[in-house]
Amino acid sequence: MVDGVANLSRERDTPLRTLTGISIAHWVSHFYILVLPMLFPFLKEQLGVGFVELGFAITVFAVVSGLTQAPIGYLVDRVGARLILLIGLVVGGLAFALLAFHLSYANLIVCAAVLGLANSVYHPADYAILAAHMDETRMGRAFSIHTFAGFFGGAVAPAIVAGLLLAFGGRGALLVIGTVGPVVALLLAAMRIPDAGAASSAAGGAAPKVSVMTPAIMLLTAFFLLLGLSNSGIGSFGVVALMSGYGSSLSGANLALTAFLGASATGVLAGGWLADRTARHGQVAAVCFGINALIVLMIAVTTLPPVLLVAALTVAGFLSGVIAPSRDMMVRNAAPPGAAGRAFGIVSTGFNLSGIAGPLLFGWIMDQHMPHWVFGTSAIFMGLTVLLALIPERSTDIQKKPAAGILPS
Repeated sequence: MVDGVANLSRERDTPLRTLTGISIAHWVSHFYILVLPMLFPFLKEQLGVGFVELGFAITVFAVVSGLTQAPIGYLVDRVGARLILLIGLVVGGLAFALLAFHLSYANLIVCAAVLGLANSVYHPADYAILAAHMDETRMGRAFSIHTFAGFFGGAVAPAIVAGLLLAFGGRGALLVIGTVGPVVALLLAAMRIPDAGAASSAAGGAAPKVSVMTPAIMLLTAFFLLLGLSNSGIGSFGVVALMSGYGSSLSGANLALTAFLGASATGVLAGGWLADRTARHGQVAAVCFGINALIVLMIAVTTLPPVLLVAALTVAGFLSGVIAPSRDMMVRNAAPPGAAGRAFGIVSTGFNLSGIAGPLLFGWIMDQHMPHWVFGTSAIFMGLTVLLALIPERSTDIQKKPAAGILPS
């Protein structure tokens, strides 16, 4: 009787423990993404290189991460998500430690490549574990908390890195940052984060052979690409566009972008609540981005007073955040049984591609002295996103009519 009560208590504890551990890992992911850019002043001085050379390191990171997402997703489904996630956390931390011990430009590029490989672990492993172990009725909220944790990791990265630089210097900061990943890996192991993936559930440990390259997954990859492009311009070039084309001051432009990003993080949490109360996730994404496209188009074709500009970007940021859990639910619903890792690995490649192409495209727009087109082009991508949002949902409905649950929970 006592053993039965203990087992029941552990089963009830598993979802909360899982969400807590996976969210901490996602915090590390976004924190690590921003560490190198925050170290640019130190690296520029120590290595004697320009910003173009430093920017190339970020490009290497994005390319490696994009190319390895899908293969890592296969490994998640093949050998289990937990092991892959723990390895990714350790490898990401070791990359910074390696740079601290041997500070050179060549080693910076190696560090960026290793970080890109480690970063490709998080989405396939995190989502596979969440999809397999979270309560079905709270899946949207679980995805939203996971996403919010990542946003929070990116938000606090500048302050943490600046504090470490002041306290320990450049090499010391790199060493401390390098310990974060391995320490979190040990924490997750101690928390006994559950496993997920076809290998952990299939008889004999062999992953079932299912094709993940379905039309729905391909369309969702394009959807993620457009989603990333639609936010890339505002996030990366919104401040300079507002200053050069709208007469905004630096503080005013920063306030507008901060309002956009802060509202987006809040919208993610609201979106999780909404995602658990509807099965029409594509329609949620389409409505939110349809309104967003109109708001951003209005910003592109008019010069709003500062108060209205901040208000408009706040609403746009909130709606951008709202769709994130529905976006994740769309992928989860389109994934074949036992292929969550591969599905999230493939569609996340769309984000990586947007991270490569977006800065180049919007940088070219600014070089042509067309700041209004930063917002105009974003509005066009948002409109295309609306069109794609509905197609995967319809194809998923047709393919999976007989069975509502695709992944074991």
